[in-house]
Amino acid sequence: MSVPPAMILDMLYDDLVRALTEPGFTIDVRAGDLSGLSDEELGELLPAAQAVGAEAPVVMRQVAVTVCHAVREREPRFTPEACRRMFESLVARRGQVGPLPALDALRRCTGPWPELSGPARALTELYLEEDRVPHPYALLAVAGLAGDETLRTAADRLRSDAGAIVVDEIDVVIDLTPVERAVLAEADEVHTYAPEPNAPDVWRGIARIPAYVAFARRALEAAADRADALQRGELPYRADKAFTPREVDILGQAARVALLRDEPWLPDLVERLLPGIAVAPTAARTVPSQALLYELVRAARDFPTPELVTAIRTARSVTRHAGIPRQLDRLLKKVEPALAERTEVALRLSRDGFDDDGVLRREAGDGYTAVVTVTETVGLTWEKDGRPLKNVPAPVRRDHAGLLKELRGLVKRVDIQLGTLARALEGGFTVDAVHPYGWWRAELAGHPLARSVVRRLIWEIEVAPGRWRAVLPAAEDLPDAPDDASVRLWHPIRSDADTVRAWRGRLVDGQLRQPFKQAFREIYRLTPAEEETRVHSLRFAAHLVHYRRMFALFRARGWTSRLLGPWDAGDGDAALRTLGVGEWRASFAHTYADGVDGDEVASTDRVRFERRAAGAWREAPLAEVPPLVFSEAMRDVDLFVGVTSIAADPDWTEQGPARAYWERAAFAELSESAEARRDALARILPRLKIADRCTLDGRFLVVRGDLRTYRIHVGSANILMEPDNSYLCIVASRAGAGGKVFLPFEDDRLTVILSKALLLAADNEITDPSILTQIESGRPG
Repeated sequence: MSVPPAMILDMLYDDLVRALTEPGFTIDVRAGDLSGLSDEELGELLPAAQAVGAEAPVVMRQVAVTVCHAVREREPRFTPEACRRMFESLVARRGQVGPLPALDALRRCTGPWPELSGPARALTELYLEEDRVPHPYALLAVAGLAGDETLRTAADRLRSDAGAIVVDEIDVVIDLTPVERAVLAEADEVHTYAPEPNAPDVWRGIARIPAYVAFARRALEAAADRADALQRGELPYRADKAFTPREVDILGQAARVALLRDEPWLPDLVERLLPGIAVAPTAARTVPSQALLYELVRAARDFPTPELVTAIRTARSVTRHAGIPRQLDRLLKKVEPALAERTEVALRLSRDGFDDDGVLRREAGDGYTAVVTVTETVGLTWEKDGRPLKNVPAPVRRDHAGLLKELRGLVKRVDIQLGTLARALEGGFTVDAVHPYGWWRAELAGHPLARSVVRRLIWEIEVAPGRWRAVLPAAEDLPDAPDDASVRLWHPIRSDADTVRAWRGRLVDGQLRQPFKQAFREIYRLTPAEEETRVHSLRFAAHLVHYRRMFALFRARGWTSRLLGPWDAGDGDAALRTLGVGEWRASFAHTYADGVDGDEVASTDRVRFERRAAGAWREAPLAEVPPLVFSEAMRDVDLFVGVTSIAADPDWTEQGPARAYWERAAFAELSESAEARRDALARILPRLKIADRCTLDGRFLVVRGDLRTYRIHVGSANILMEPDNSYLCIVASRAGAGGKVFLPFEDDRLTVILSKALLLAADNEITDPSILTQIESGRPG
């Protein structure tokens, strides 16, 4: 007779209890799948598992590890009695385990909190014996359960040598309720360098505590006041010592609370604070606090606003520290995509005094007028009595230097804002951001600054339920639609091939350059091979790439990865990028190979996707990944491989397996990005003076010169010469600029291909001996 499943689970639970409490009891933990246990049963087991120390029998320790692992994958619930036993277990471990498990149990308690003053007092005393307190919020939360005297003792310990902002926060925490202190304690588990998926939920909980919200403003204002005092010389200056490490942590948290709530007072404050901590008050090339500067940028990564991004870029422009601009650039690559996911704040811009046509005029006396114009770029020109001038008038330089500086600063700031807007819009692809038509028409398409970006992009307007009309505002009137109709950026993955080709033709015919690649954007759909592998893609696997270049591209595109190299644990990693409002994560595996001919080479591997579920990442089948998320992630990976592959290196001469890969990949079938490049070439070539010498033949651009005929690979830009298919090495710098050729999007490889084509079409005019020698060698007599 078979045993009912419920009875089997009861038996498993009973056996686990015995294995955790009876040293002689054995159980096969390898077969112990705990997924069938309820959240309440896991909550009953965890206190016993936490009580198991290093001196316990092996089986007992194995069962404890199994239970703790299962808890990390779930959200157990605790009875009041289980909460009490959790505190007692931690006391029994003599402080070897931090207080966080006990507070987690209280936050998930199924009933009224039990009386815990005794174990809470014992735990507090154990933690205060340590040289440092790694979990200050949790310590105060536990101490508060023991009574006012114990809470004051813990607070006094934390106040010592921690800074005025820390002292203020401790005074606030003391007055919170026990439940609020437990909520705050969750912040002790957050690592702001690489926060876990549940970190935003932690900060949202803190942002619902009124007393802490008020403190957040006080703390940030105190930080700005301190930075101002340093700049005025009212406080002694020491590089990177303006704030204590604990103050930096607290200010980062205060900034996240204010950013999450989108507080109206914050933009003016960060405009003071960031430049103040990015420049020394002396001529030194140091800063008051690198730590706080970077922590505020990480806060912007978590809850960005356009004003904070502008303030960060301003700080970058004024700092004299040699290393900070590069670090800020790296961090900003994560901030701007995240900004696109906060659609409620991402797209707002001030008007800065510009009229509806994107023009600002300022009088400078004696008939001189400054004119700032926003078109595709932001420009500053001058007029005298209505007549345009070529340069800044000398009287303006002499008598209105302040105005000149202000206007140049305005041009720079608006240029930064428009760049941020474009990147935010592009980042919105993976969230499929939708806006109300009335707001979009007034605040984006009709905004004097934003319009220069918005009007050059293709948009879809829902003119009737389920019926979308695509428009290019720069070339046509906007349709009539209700103010509450939906508007979204057009993406080629939602259109058929004929529609995509038509839009590409319109852009090239009108010589309209888009702020980012949209009509010519590559799309990546699931292939039959990927349907077969189900949970991973090998589309970009087994390529050899210049590792350091690829690592730099990871950072530029907002992916995170450990630096690999010839050291322990430096042999492989998976680069990660979060997409789709933080609900999806792509991973791109790669391994480090030995340096080849002085270069560092990596081998690429598979791409996987994970979905956020219950505060953790879970592997997801490729078929379940939203098409836009899949396409945008794979587009990045194609970029990594296409740009950094050794196959695109014309100087690669190393022999062995790497050379075999080069010979195979340098002229291989075209990837999606190369196909988009080929389509652009097909539209550009007829407009060039060398059109009659160029044809597209499969994966090659064929160029007929006077000396030979050349086949330029559209993917790698490598060149073969007819009739013997001998290789021609021309490095990009020798190819020349290629003249002024309209390109519908930025693409370094496309520029190189056109430059080589223009050079080789007039090969009888080439004077470079290294190129001529290769052309003449093997040339038919």
